[in-house]
Amino acid sequence: MSINPGALRFNSDSMKLEIFRGSANYEGTASMTGIGTLAAGQWEEIVATSPDIQTGGIGITTSHNAGTRGMFAGGFGPTPSPGTRYDDIQYVQINSTGNAVDFGTLAASGALYGNSAFSSRERGFWAGGLNPGVLSSIDTCIFASGGNSTDYGDLITGRYYPACMSSSTRGLIAGGFIGPTPLTATIDYVTMASTGESKDFGDLEEAVRSQSSVNSPTRGITLGGYTSDVKNYIQFVTISTLGNAADFGDLHTAKYYAAGCSNAVRGLNGGGNNGSNSINAIEYITMSTLGNGTDFGDLTVARREIGAVSSATRGVWAGAWSPVTNTMDYVQIMSTGNAVDFGDMIKPGLLQEQGCSNGHGGL
Repeated sequence: MSINPGALRFNSDSMKLEIFRGSANYEGTASMTGIGTLAAGQWEEIVATSPDIQTGGIGITTSHNAGTRGMFAGGFGPTPSPGTRYDDIQYVQINSTGNAVDFGTLAASGALYGNSAFSSRERGFWAGGLNPGVLSSIDTCIFASGGNSTDYGDLITGRYYPACMSSSTRGLIAGGFIGPTPLTATIDYVTMASTGESKDFGDLEEAVRSQSSVNSPTRGITLGGYTSDVKNYIQFVTISTLGNAADFGDLHTAKYYAAGCSNAVRGLNGGGNNGSNSINAIEYITMSTLGNGTDFGDLTVARREIGAVSSATRGVWAGAWSPVTNTMDYVQIMSTGNAVDFGDMIKPGLLQEQGCSNGHGGL
């Protein structure tokens, strides 16, 4: 079977209508096989949205819940004693500024670090981590209410320091350690409205850990990471399909332990380690195209193992290790420039890729 640009299909897995988009130099038809990562074109979700939906405010009537909520869970820090793992879930209202507020605890997985997060409009998820062994569990909780997380299901294989990406329906978990030291290239996926075990999606171009990630409604993108050395590559998948990752471009600076956040257009990558030092640089990409990272500005503090959340307008980075800090910064995603102070986390320490929101770029 072959397809032409402009063809429509209903994806029975994601329950979304999709259109086949050809690239600028695409002519003729293409095989359906592996179409999610062909340079010639790809299936993309037809998105109906509005600024109100993108703020996460639809159906929310109380000031406590207004606007887009970002949540962080777990971590590793110096309090009450050095080397403490956290089970805390804390949240911020991204449309405002201020200090983080207690939400609940990771009841299913317990105190851990090295997990990663994804989310739908309604629910946040945390997958994998160390507690102290390698975990395969997935925790979930509802954005609109406070309280402890519940068990969602399990990854195919336990892992820590993966990258996570999501659309409104699917969550992807990519790469990481499978413990104690082997790396994996495997990408798992879950359908967030259900519960159960993750399924195989495909593979990254290389087994890698500690990469950051961003997402649009159609694409999941990983940036940088570490194998035997620090990486600058950017890889992408089409979330609604199955298949292996393809090359997107390169970061300006090779880094790992950074954190990504995005709206539906731009993906930002901030902080991290360049192999020698913690850095404060923020880069951005336009997710609907292919290409290299571009300088955006700087975080207020150079740091690594940092978390991030976003709304349709703002990106917020929180916490970090080296130096240990509870600082939160934010930027306006569609501008460029340096980050400014947002407030403070409840506890300082490592939060690498453990943030999720109900208004990020994949929704």
